[in-house]
Amino acid sequence: MRAVLAALLMLAWWSMPGRAAENTVKITPLGSHAGEYCANDRALLFEDPTGVRVLYDAGASIAGAADTRLGDVHVVLLSHAHGDHIGNNKAAGPNAGTCAKPDTVTALPATTVGEIAAAKNAAIMTGSDMTAFVAKKVETLRGAAIDNCPESGLERATTVPLVAPCRAGVQLGGRRVFKLAGQERGVQVTVVFAEHSNNAIRPMLSEAGRAPLAADDLVAYVGHANGYILGFSNGLRVYLSGDTGIMADMKTIIGDFYRPQLAVMNISSTAEPPEEAAYAVNTLIRPAVVIPEHASEGATEGGKVRAGSRTEAFIKRVKGRKTVVPLSGRTFEFDGKGRCVARC
Repeated sequence: MRAVLAALLMLAWWSMPGRAAENTVKITPLGSHAGEYCANDRALLFEDPTGVRVLYDAGASIAGAADTRLGDVHVVLLSHAHGDHIGNNKAAGPNAGTCAKPDTVTALPATTVGEIAAAKNAAIMTGSDMTAFVAKKVETLRGAAIDNCPESGLERATTVPLVAPCRAGVQLGGRRVFKLAGQERGVQVTVVFAEHSNNAIRPMLSEAGRAPLAADDLVAYVGHANGYILGFSNGLRVYLSGDTGIMADMKTIIGDFYRPQLAVMNISSTAEPPEEAAYAVNTLIRPAVVIPEHASEGATEGGKVRAGSRTEAFIKRVKGRKTVVPLSGRTFEFDGKGRCVARC
């Protein structure tokens, strides 16, 4: 009887909400308003069980490199150079403005991603053209050129933390691994296709770069947009869609080949509205869990999804899998099978 009671108590302890699990990937949304999912929210901070920390699409909800929520950042990822992802603006402060319309201050010409990469000595990984563009921002801030990231072995492994920022750009389908010194495994990052435009507005450019574009009201093309597949040391595979329209790659490459257990799906009405995003999740990618991103609305109030919101429309259409709403500051934990095991 005592053994049965002890087993039940142990099971209850393992099931307690908020209990920190072992060997889990931690995912923390860094939004504009604590405990909410708001209009500017794009940024996610991933932490591997080994300690490697990866920041994805810093955007306008982080108050630059001085934002105390960041801590160490070993790798910065960028899906494309539109201002709400690279960070034309940055948060004016914690909870500034409203969830539907957060207050920001300009981050130009440095951009939020450039500022964070420079201050945190982070590896910059994205498509090769865009990596060079972000690296130039970092070089301007630091007043010195930055090199390609050191790498070793067939997996192109880079050891972090680094003593200076570096370039880790690859072409579509290319991948790299980032791991802490002394660790056999780390985070594998693969660049995958996203069907979306990718350009930098003229105020993001140098004066010399702006001039040829101004007469025709053009912006600068900075390479292809992309998404990512993240492979963590505990076996978890995560698809980061970036901004993309629905596409066949979601079935043949993302779903059939990489088979992510967790998908972070952007649900912008200008690229992939809730109906299309839900179809991609349900039929093409088929993950166990999905996190909606890029709703471009005050999606929650008091931490609850607002009725009639784009986010609610997406959640209602997702079938047979768990949806996790990315409330700012709440750290979710995922095991190697894609199960959300803490603070879900």
